[in-house]
Amino acid sequence: MFSPLIDDLINALRCLPGVGPKSAQRMALHLLERDKPAAAKLAARLGEAVEKVGRCQKCRTLTEQTICNTCANPKRSSKQLCVVETPADVLAIEQAGNYDGKYFVLLGHLSPIDGIGPEDIGIDLLLERLQSEAVEELILATNPTVEGEATAHYLAAQAKGLNVSVSRIAHGVPLGGELEYIDGGTLAHAFNSRRSV
Repeated sequence: MFSPLIDDLINALRCLPGVGPKSAQRMALHLLERDKPAAAKLAARLGEAVEKVGRCQKCRTLTEQTICNTCANPKRSSKQLCVVETPADVLAIEQAGNYDGKYFVLLGHLSPIDGIGPEDIGIDLLLERLQSEAVEELILATNPTVEGEATAHYLAAQAKGLNVSVSRIAHGVPLGGELEYIDGGTLAHAFNSRRSV
């Protein structure tokens, strides 16, 4: 229906999460019809990011530097190391604004059914870091999915063997949430993770 270049652009936009054929078509036509300067800027920024952004050599988050700003910051505590699954998780914790330790990004979670083992998500690098640095507490902030929980349990066992204290972030009923609207799995997890007051 469209020319090959427009079809290619539409198909390229479909690689974005949550973007289906209609959304991709709408975006492509908007950029080409109404905002060519924005399209050129988007293309330039995307090309530059693809070329220059890599992974931090310490925590493996996305950065254009060898060591990211968080790892290089001397004001951040090196005694706490928070393990997350993705760079987006680092951003979410940073936006909450109450953690001042360092991070390690797994870039996934254990999933034997998909053939993803400890070496595929950098657990060997994490264990090396625990052995070489003075980490006192490993904070497990993997997602509350079956795979995330399995990854957390595996990491806890490995860290305890290195005499590192291990904690797991709490999951459950959100602040301001009403019980009648919370799903059963979340409520069950909240009850199982309860603590005395």
